[in-house]
Amino acid sequence: MDDTSAAEILHPYWPRDLLIPTYVANDRSMSEILAFLFSVSGVFLLVTWLITGSTRSTGRLGTWRRLAVCWFAVCGFIHGVIEAWFSLYYDIIPGDQSFLSQLCECKQKETFRKLADNFTVCMETVTACLWGPFSFWAVFAFLTNKPYRFVLQLIISLGQLYGAVLYFFTEHRDGYTHSELGHPVYFWFYFVFMNFLWIIIPLLLIVDAWRQLSAAQAHTDNTASKKSKRS
Repeated sequence: MDDTSAAEILHPYWPRDLLIPTYVANDRSMSEILAFLFSVSGVFLLVTWLITGSTRSTGRLGTWRRLAVCWFAVCGFIHGVIEAWFSLYYDIIPGDQSFLSQLCECKQKETFRKLADNFTVCMETVTACLWGPFSFWAVFAFLTNKPYRFVLQLIISLGQLYGAVLYFFTEHRDGYTHSELGHPVYFWFYFVFMNFLWIIIPLLLIVDAWRQLSAAQAHTDNTASKKSKRS
């Protein structure tokens, strides 16, 4: 390989022969960027936890429900801010030094597949436009006891699950060419663990919403049956 070719692929991402001619290394460290991500996520968690535990919510939201609402608050931030930024500027992120671009770049440390895969870019855009606002809407719905809150929970969780499964499955069909297979950080932490959260947690929330909506429908059916017997 000549010097020109080597320079063309001088980046830390997979596949190694992916050309990113505009790539510029981040001027902030990964620890600084991750500290910001986890700090902001922690603030969303803490504030939401405190709000759901206020006197107004006591007796209505148990621990599990409060954790679910906290999850939606964090999802609103990730989908509505970080992934929204990515969907708008994915084509310039490799060379952009703005903080959110560096955060997106760090978040995708194991692969720049999202820059090369039109389907994934479209899926991220849908996630940002729908599941971000819907997540904040779900937080509001649970805090104000709206009757449609579990419908929102079901819709958001199904969308997250669908996107995560497709992300894993399409990468599997590609033979994991977009990641360093087996790497303890870039593969198992960034690719598997971080994305697998959007399978496990949405699955639990889907089952929860199913039970809640089924119980509500059963109550409606029983009430209608009793009314018909009295008439």
